[in-house]
Amino acid sequence: MYLRILPLALMLAACSGPEPQFLIDTPTQAGSARLRVATLEVRQVSLPAYAAASEILLEGEDGALTQVDNALWADEPARAVTLAIAEQIGAASSATVAPEPWPLADEAQAAVQVTVSRLVARNNGTLRLTGQYAISSYDKVVRERIQGFDIVVPMVGEGPQAIARATGAAVTELSGQITQSLR
Repeated sequence: MYLRILPLALMLAACSGPEPQFLIDTPTQAGSARLRVATLEVRQVSLPAYAAASEILLEGEDGALTQVDNALWADEPARAVTLAIAEQIGAASSATVAPEPWPLADEAQAAVQVTVSRLVARNNGTLRLTGQYAISSYDKVVRERIQGFDIVVPMVGEGPQAIARATGAAVTELSGQITQSLR
C-alpha cells in the first residue's frame, strides 16, 4: 500500500514550488566613529520564539501573529540579526567587529549582548523592535552597562518585502544606538 502512495506524494511535492525566502534587508552603513574599544564581539542575539522562527509573521488587529502567505526568512533570524549588527557597527566605526565565536587569538576588548523582547510587524504599518543590550568589557576598557531600546519604524508598502526592509531599518537603528553608546 505504501508503495502506491509514495509516487503520488512525490508528484504532489514536485508540483508545489518552494516558498519565497526573504533576507533581512539592512541599509549600507558607512562611517568612522571612533569607539573606545578597538575590538568588539557581538554575541548571538536572543530573539523571542516567534521571531526566531523561519516564518515571517504579521500582527493582526486582534493581536494574533499569523504567517504571511508564502514567505520565509532566508536565514535563521537570530543569526541574520547578529551578523547585521556586527557588520553595521564595523562599517560605521573604527573597531574590528565580529560575531561570536570571536575569531582572533586575543580576546575582544568588549562584547555586546542583545536581548530582543519584541520584534513584530504590526497591522498599523509599523515594525517594533524592543529589548535591551548589555555592554561587557573583560578588561574594563569601557563602562559595563545595560541599555533598553524601543524602536518603531514605518513599513513602506505591504507584504514580506516591506517587513524585511523595516526589520533591516530597525536593526540598523539599533546598531547605530550601540555604536553611539561605545563612543
